Amino acid sequence: MVKPPLFIALIRSGEAVAHRVAALLDAPVHGRQGRVDMAATFFPNALDHIRDLFAAGTPVIGVCASGILVRAVAPLLANKRSEPPVLSVSDDGAVVIPLLGGHRGANRLARQIADGLGAKAAVTTSGDLALGIALDEPPTGYRLINPDHAKDVMADILSGACYGLQGSFDWLAPLSDLPNITKLSAEDPGRARLVRLDGSEPRFDLPHLDYVAMTQVLGLGCARGADPNAMLSLVNDTLSANGIPPEAVALVASLDLKADEPAMHAVADWLGVPFRVFPADALEAEAHRLATPSNVVFAEVGCHGVAEGAALAAGGPEATLVVPKVKTSEATCAIAKGDVTRLPGRARGQVSLVGIGPGQADWRTPEASKLITQTDELVGYGLYIDLLGPLAAGKPRADFPLGGEEARCRYALEEAGKGRNIALVCSGDAGIYAMGALVFELLDRGDLSDAARRVAVVSAPGVSALQAAAARAGAPLGHDFCTISLSDLLTPRADILRRIKAAAEGDFVIAFYNPVSAKRRTLLAEARDILLCHRPADCPVLLATSLGRPEEHLRYRRLDALEVDEVDMLTVVLVGSSQSALAQLGAGPRMYTPRGYAKKMSGEAAE
Repeated sequence: MVKPPLFIALIRSGEAVAHRVAALLDAPVHGRQGRVDMAATFFPNALDHIRDLFAAGTPVIGVCASGILVRAVAPLLANKRSEPPVLSVSDDGAVVIPLLGGHRGANRLARQIADGLGAKAAVTTSGDLALGIALDEPPTGYRLINPDHAKDVMADILSGACYGLQGSFDWLAPLSDLPNITKLSAEDPGRARLVRLDGSEPRFDLPHLDYVAMTQVLGLGCARGADPNAMLSLVNDTLSANGIPPEAVALVASLDLKADEPAMHAVADWLGVPFRVFPADALEAEAHRLATPSNVVFAEVGCHGVAEGAALAAGGPEATLVVPKVKTSEATCAIAKGDVTRLPGRARGQVSLVGIGPGQADWRTPEASKLITQTDELVGYGLYIDLLGPLAAGKPRADFPLGGEEARCRYALEEAGKGRNIALVCSGDAGIYAMGALVFELLDRGDLSDAARRVAVVSAPGVSALQAAAARAGAPLGHDFCTISLSDLLTPRADILRRIKAAAEGDFVIAFYNPVSAKRRTLLAEARDILLCHRPADCPVLLATSLGRPEEHLRYRRLDALEVDEVDMLTVVLVGSSQSALAQLGAGPRMYTPRGYAKKMSGEAAE
């Protein structure tokens, strides 16, 4: 289980149990606002909060009725192999029930909690109950090569079929006590198999389970921009030639100058393992253990071997080189066997550009929530981080003021360059009048540390203020539209006026961002006057303030009645085209811009 669990306490009668068991797992407690007294953070709505955590991949343990958890996550259930564990604990701490993810850590968590509380773990998965272990969930450091066979094999064993166990992995020992399991001799100490027996002969043509110990470290080197497919072929051929299953590889490692090489990330993704990098001096410290040191490589990057050095450095001081450097015209690989229970070196680092929408939790995408929960630190304007509410609770944060945009982007990139996962939090969409463009501009300019320039950047789309305003209004973006920022801090005033005139002449629906400020009060009035030259005086205008927040305020105006004093920096001004109209409905006016279907329907009727 990759992510740590989080406890939910809903009422005071279960609060003590929640804190007691959370202390066992060193996990935080989130509490229902007004219903519990102590918590790391408080939330107003249990179903919404649990659903957010589940969507973000966080294991949830609720000290509450099971039904509450079920109702919260039910709309999101899709793939049992990727969903996080969900468990319920009774208020008195007597029963622990793994509801979801039994074979993804929930059963193990249930037993751990039950042992700590002196409670009963109500595990219901038949394999765990009868076999004592989950055959489809090997412990850390082991991998099941063929998980698709697990269901058939467990059902077969439970029905009394005879199986042979090859291998001596300690965690498989409970199987030896079953009458229909025969201990077979092991050919490879790094491998174990459960195979159907025909008499005393194994039947590998039938469903069987094949486990490997993840003890191998793959070191890689390559020329800049190496072909990922060529690298994958080199690795696959090297593993095959040496009888090493890909699943036995626990880690991919290289020189830090290669942190952003797509070919190396392609290999790590294919193997499903972490990618770690080391500085040249750390690899040079392994020079005495290299099988094929190179003065040419030393002159170029500062160490006598990249692939071999990285494999040994990642494997630790007791690591042994099992496959010396294998080389092609643009890539090298080597394999060491070592201690991979730790994660040496550093990760590439990542900046997640997270658009959280206008502020309403319902408008934040599951991807954005997931990136926020996975991050090591939240960076942004303090108000935007505050809008995350309980999702940001307990996370380190770096608040920057308005006007500190470049400083906050540089901070995020440099911290990610240390191997950290940083979320740069923006309102709306991070790529629309937000920090996305500045991050890429800084990377393009190159005046950052080398490590910062090699970080991964992931952008999660968010609901923009434009979309939120349009949804509240009706369908004003039914035809062509554009957005224009009226802030002249970074854009010359003449350019802004030129764009307004072009949009007016083109008859676009226009969304004005940053319409006014304390010192800038005239551009919106100038925009109104320009637009009145090209569209009717009664053209509908929507003023949408504080969208998605409790203080949300919407009102319609005629274009000729638009007053600057009604608008502030939290307002989006949406001006219709000459075709936009207000439909007077029972629930109030709704703004729309027709696309031409009326003409089409009239023509079809005439025909």
